[in-house]
Amino acid sequence: MEKNKMIRIKDIAKLSGVSVGTVDRVIHKRGKVSEAARQKVEKVLKEIDYTPNLLAKTLGSSKVYKIALLVPNPKQDPYWNLSLQGLEASKVEWRPYHMVLEPHFFELHDFSSFKSASKKLLESKPDAVLSAPIFLNEALEFFKELDELKIPYVHFNTMIPDVSPLSFIGQDLYQSGKLGASLIDLGTNCQNNTASILHVSESIQFSVHFKEKERGFRDYFSSSQKEKVTVSAVIIEGDDMKSFESKLIEAIKKDKIKGLFIPTSSGAKLTADILRKNKLSDICIVGYDLLEENIELLKSGDINFLINQNPNRQVFRGIHHLANHLLFNKQAPEKELFPLEVITRENVDSYIRSTIH
Repeated sequence: MEKNKMIRIKDIAKLSGVSVGTVDRVIHKRGKVSEAARQKVEKVLKEIDYTPNLLAKTLGSSKVYKIALLVPNPKQDPYWNLSLQGLEASKVEWRPYHMVLEPHFFELHDFSSFKSASKKLLESKPDAVLSAPIFLNEALEFFKELDELKIPYVHFNTMIPDVSPLSFIGQDLYQSGKLGASLIDLGTNCQNNTASILHVSESIQFSVHFKEKERGFRDYFSSSQKEKVTVSAVIIEGDDMKSFESKLIEAIKKDKIKGLFIPTSSGAKLTADILRKNKLSDICIVGYDLLEENIELLKSGDINFLINQNPNRQVFRGIHHLANHLLFNKQAPEKELFPLEVITRENVDSYIRSTIH
């Protein structure tokens, strides 16, 4: 046969005078094969210097790999529920490769829950880990353990400093905050007014994710041409709707707020509902992500802009990099930064219909 021609199993079967099934069993060392047939196949393999391609070898392997996910409880926040759509898509893609994808959930506002969930994850002895490390101190301890155990891991959503993941999947959070500020500026022309970042039941002092967005937001308005804009942060803890409403309205009136930047997916609806109830239609709202409720508010004009973080694709790509590392020893990119996508009432339908994402 020609030296550079791709050798197929059926070519080997023809040269050996045996069936395709017999060749497959010899190559992958499985099933019963007569000694005579084995010798025929091995003779041909040696003559043609056959090396089974990596994909076929992997598909024929009995090795089962486990990728564990450490993420907030999807029942507590629609953003995390959206992210798990990427998990379901990944299960379909990697099922033929004997890949087990096992999620471990922690409570969104409970640091101790993160620690207990990470402990259970380690007890399950995964081959690799995909995590959303939203709590800095607890995450550092966890990744130190992974490093000691030589378990590869990928971060998505939040990038933690001073650790060594295979890759980070997500957006530049600092630039995301600056983008949010520029959209507030565009939507309000808010000179001599206040632009505010609104933290709704967030443990901001511990969350890298929100701190980076706030830093970018403030830095945008601290530039010389924006110095007439006052920047504030409104932090409202707790789940009491009446208390939340009174605190928000008080802050808006006191600080003459004309723009609200909400760095979470779920806070936008709560805020928009309160502003509509109190007939404050002149306040620009910038929120995050294509949750169904946010899409409806965008279409009605109650939210001005959404920044899409594409959480389902973040999970999908994170699993992609870990699976390729385990199966094929492929090098993952140090960072895979998603574009900062601005969604408006005019482009939201075309974006939803698109299959690109």
